[in-house]
Amino acid sequence: MPTLPVARQRLTFLGVVLCGLLLAAPAVAKRKGGGRRGETRGPTLRVQVDKSHALDEHWMEIRMSRPPGKIQLTVKTEEGAIIADVIEDFTGKPANAPLRVRWDQSPDQPIGSISLRMHDRDEHYIDQEYSAWYVPIPHEDVNFRTDSSEIDDPEVPKLEAALAKVQEVLAKDKAREHKNLTLYIAGHTDTVGSHAHNQRLSLARAQSLARWFRQKGVGIPIAYEGFGETVLRVQTPDNTDEIRNRRADYIIADEAPPMTGAGYQPSWRRVK
Repeated sequence: MPTLPVARQRLTFLGVVLCGLLLAAPAVAKRKGGGRRGETRGPTLRVQVDKSHALDEHWMEIRMSRPPGKIQLTVKTEEGAIIADVIEDFTGKPANAPLRVRWDQSPDQPIGSISLRMHDRDEHYIDQEYSAWYVPIPHEDVNFRTDSSEIDDPEVPKLEAALAKVQEVLAKDKAREHKNLTLYIAGHTDTVGSHAHNQRLSLARAQSLARWFRQKGVGIPIAYEGFGETVLRVQTPDNTDEIRNRRADYIIADEAPPMTGAGYQPSWRRVK
């Protein structure tokens, strides 16, 4: 069977630590060596890529429908500077074996893109490229009064600082390549109080934060959800006062971030 043109895909990250999606590449591959067409022996090469650990733990897992050869992984910043360039040789592994490729990078280096070139044993390969539009916004958390979702005046400078970072991230998408960018705001509590009460309180606080960003001119859709005590940053016993668990996440992404540990499917609400 003649070799088909190389498969290049630009696929968007769904989550820093959060997405466990397997992505299947089309059944097309190119033979190493350029324009001369070769013969693909055996079944057509297909790949699956698990990118759920890419942004936080810095590894990806690949499965190939044919016995693998070398896999090259290149990580770049948004400006195109290379963070890591890794080649792993999996020759001898069987088809469909889990192939894990790791890389090292500084935690303060945001990933702009990851590209993969995945060779089978016969030197046919598939290329895939991923752009990292899942951007957590670093911020200082607003302190709410007990059982209140009202934003007090002394807390506003924290939100203004976060707003500047949101605007900075959005300014980088000058070509509007990502059409569905949304600011997601997830509210969380500690374990003091009942589960139901914490769920309602975290939702009300996330809504207040979302409304504040809308009133300040954030033009992209804004979605909010409350997770109560279901996604703790610090694991504690019940009824433990822990400030690190009383927080909100601000995330810019073009698909809803699945919240690991929530135990349910979030119902992201939108502010107008």
